[in-house]
Amino acid sequence: MQNCQGSDHMASCYINCLAGKCRGKGFNLKSKQLKPKRIVVLGFLSVIVIGAALLALPAASSSGEGIPLVDSVFTATSAVCVTGLVSIDPGDCFSAFGQVVLGALIQIGGLGISVIGVMVFLAAGGEFGIGKQRILKESLNLSSGKGLLYVIRNVVIITVAFESAGAILSYITFSAQFSPGKALGVSVFHSLAAFNNAGFDLLGNYQSLTSYVDAPLLNIVTCILIVFGGLGFYVLGDILSGGAWSLNTKIVLTMTGFLIVAGTVLLKLTEGISWQAAAFQSVTARTAGFATVSIGDLTSAGLLVVMVLMFIGASPGSTGGGVKTSTVFVLAKRLLAVVTNRPCSAFRRKIPDSVVTKAFCAVALAFGVVLAGTFALCIMESEYDFVQALFEVISAFSTTGLSTGITPELGPAAKLLLSVIMFIGRLGPLTIATMWISGDVSSVRYVEEEVTIG
Repeated sequence: MQNCQGSDHMASCYINCLAGKCRGKGFNLKSKQLKPKRIVVLGFLSVIVIGAALLALPAASSSGEGIPLVDSVFTATSAVCVTGLVSIDPGDCFSAFGQVVLGALIQIGGLGISVIGVMVFLAAGGEFGIGKQRILKESLNLSSGKGLLYVIRNVVIITVAFESAGAILSYITFSAQFSPGKALGVSVFHSLAAFNNAGFDLLGNYQSLTSYVDAPLLNIVTCILIVFGGLGFYVLGDILSGGAWSLNTKIVLTMTGFLIVAGTVLLKLTEGISWQAAAFQSVTARTAGFATVSIGDLTSAGLLVVMVLMFIGASPGSTGGGVKTSTVFVLAKRLLAVVTNRPCSAFRRKIPDSVVTKAFCAVALAFGVVLAGTFALCIMESEYDFVQALFEVISAFSTTGLSTGITPELGPAAKLLLSVIMFIGRLGPLTIATMWISGDVSSVRYVEEEVTIG
């Protein structure tokens, strides 16, 4: 055990204390050890608070007068939760300092607080103990703690490689419109936002990428960054390893491909847009948040397609949100198994009942958050119709960032509501719901009795 009182290594002590390994006056957490889920939640919350304070500084605004506190909180939450919903335009309202802070918040939020913390701790020569492994496992949403250091190495290599390549290729397009320095800054920020599925841009006037709807290179590069960022670091590591793919990897790749194709076809059928625009919106709707067409101009059918794609979202352990591709796949397989009276399986592997139960709980809680959030938003902002409110809430929960255009017009209470929903969506409603449950399990067992269903 480590006594932190009077220590010269406060950073090391702080991490150990969070893992429940220190003692001493003011740091006695032995009797009330923080659970990994609580540490992850507190970590994200701390970064949001710090980010909001920095964005509220006069130096962070282009006018030099600072931005309203509610907007700084909303923007910081949106950035750390890699959402992309904006109440003020980052390209118009933030200075270079503010944009750098915003980019840093996106990167921290995309990689995860625990990943960043462990990387810094290891660089300082710290030991990667059991407590830190549990925290990292929870942050990455992994089923086991096997090979966590290998996962961290992959996270760093993959992130640097994709974001660097994305920035270089994006520069080719942006350099035609901006000066070399401005184009470089926009390209780096865009690549970072795209790979982290954030959806922020520095183009101004809330236009997102609508002026680049006919720019093939930028569309392709952005889609590649979004897709690979949304696959999950564990899946990417599995692919790059060259060995046999796990069941999780096969499911993620299958669902990703299916959703991209299905979304493209449906959007092409419902909207008068090109195949390129339909494909781009199909990809970005699954938690990235960029737009090459005006979302507010989509038909009701098109909005429904986008909302379904947003709700499903990306894959576990990725930079994206939503209920996750593997969750929907498991539920679909379970439904098919019930209808056909066969075991719940995929790719010649049986899916455990515990996984099915977790998937059901995740979707049920997600529906609950979306319904409650929509109800509250409809009361707070009664001038907007139900579809606009529902779209805004699903976008916030799935950390997508697409909007029909009402976000900047929302009142302070509505912005704070969406901030809470973004926070829940980024961490996962299941994590939020179970973070307060103690490890004690009741030994009471009850007699089973049938219940009529359907």
